[in-house]
Amino acid sequence: MTNLTDLGVAAIRDGVKAGDFTSREVTEAFNANVAAATDLNAFIVETPEIALQAADLVDADRAAGKDIGIMGGVPIGMKDLFCTRGVQTTAGSHILEGFTPEYESTVSHNLWSAGAVMLGKLNLDQFAMGSSNETSYFGNVINPWKRNDGGNAALAPGGSSGGSSTAVAARLAPAATGTDTGGSIRQPAAFTGITGVKPTYGRCSRWGVVAFASSLDQAGPMARDTRDCAIMLEAMAGFDPKDSTSLDMAVPNWEAALSGDLKGKKVGIPREYRMDGMDAEIEATWEQGKQWLRDAGAEVVDISLPHTKYALPAYYIIAPAEASSNLARYDGLRYGLRELPEGAGLQDMYAATRAEGFGPEVKRRVMIGTYVLSAGFYDAYYTQAQKVRTLISRDFDNAFKECDVILAPTCPSAAFGLGDKSSDPLAMYLNDVFAVPASMAGLPAMSVPAGLNSQGLPLGLQIIGKAFDEQGVMNAGLAIEERANFVAKPERWWA
Repeated sequence: MTNLTDLGVAAIRDGVKAGDFTSREVTEAFNANVAAATDLNAFIVETPEIALQAADLVDADRAAGKDIGIMGGVPIGMKDLFCTRGVQTTAGSHILEGFTPEYESTVSHNLWSAGAVMLGKLNLDQFAMGSSNETSYFGNVINPWKRNDGGNAALAPGGSSGGSSTAVAARLAPAATGTDTGGSIRQPAAFTGITGVKPTYGRCSRWGVVAFASSLDQAGPMARDTRDCAIMLEAMAGFDPKDSTSLDMAVPNWEAALSGDLKGKKVGIPREYRMDGMDAEIEATWEQGKQWLRDAGAEVVDISLPHTKYALPAYYIIAPAEASSNLARYDGLRYGLRELPEGAGLQDMYAATRAEGFGPEVKRRVMIGTYVLSAGFYDAYYTQAQKVRTLISRDFDNAFKECDVILAPTCPSAAFGLGDKSSDPLAMYLNDVFAVPASMAGLPAMSVPAGLNSQGLPLGLQIIGKAFDEQGVMNAGLAIEERANFVAKPERWWA
């Protein structure tokens, strides 16, 4: 029998349905991999017994001739930003350590209803704030890939969904949930050689997801390939009346409509994404991506997104502003950590709790956000950033009059070493330079692995599509995937 942990979502689902193996057998195999990979620090909480109980229910339904769902019997990792009933949810923070929700997020509920099985809660940058998974209270997640120079430098798995990307790349799970605020699905997917999809804003409910920036946060799937992401996204998505930003639209059958034939399609290449000093290997991969899409039948055209250079600074005004508002609820009174120094008053308790419970990056963003929302600065910063956001959206609207999808690099570099950029917030923020514009416009986008660089590390290509056109994005991703034939995986060095 094929090693079960080498199988993806579609293969596991179809195998369980056909009776080639049971969900319990698959789940036991992944539980073993999770238990043996503590060196990677991908999981905050492991739930092997919960996983086996869910797997047994799937097997019982199959034996009874019932429909097991589109994710039937597939074990997955759940980013620890999604509230899971009865299982600790921390958002990677000390202030929520020990918090056990009495409710289930809509996305996780949808996945369990579709037959998915939870292996555990995955590590992440604290409150999803970071690009390297170095800001988690529970320690760094380690990228399973190593440079081929013989060194042992630990590499960043990307962030904030670094636990998710590492778990999928290291075969600890065939798929995982992620969230993308400014690139936090796409960038870690590129760093670890997997596929990640950020759907149109509103496709997946935000109810029960710990908030970072409410107008930007969007859940999405991370898996081995495009088909697996399409299956998982179909299970995750759907209208939710509990979320006022949820799209009241039918969920398409993305898997059934997948096609790598792009005849008649136009692919836009934004000239503003060519930056001075761009890594030559990133540029070469981009050029190769263009040729792959031409081979798939597409016409490649130049386009302009003139306000691209303003996207990152505008994002780092809007996102911290929303974060400062969202994180005000953590006051030590209702849930989570409470620090109460002797003789302290209410304000002292607030200050002590937040000082102890929030990490440096969270504090930095809360302070920036509070500043730009303060009297005298609101119009000068926040209002102007929202105007820039509108211009960025208009740029995409105009570009999509000339093309169907846009092709760009996912990141300006391959995975970097842990600690290489943590002392320079600006250098860290620049990791999101190619990912942020699509997030600001609320557009669907994905990263697909396109090859390895000279150091043996994965490089990703990004496809951006029109609002609601996840199908077009994933079809272009499939076209690249079929031609890149990326089958590399990290050599196992962990226990």
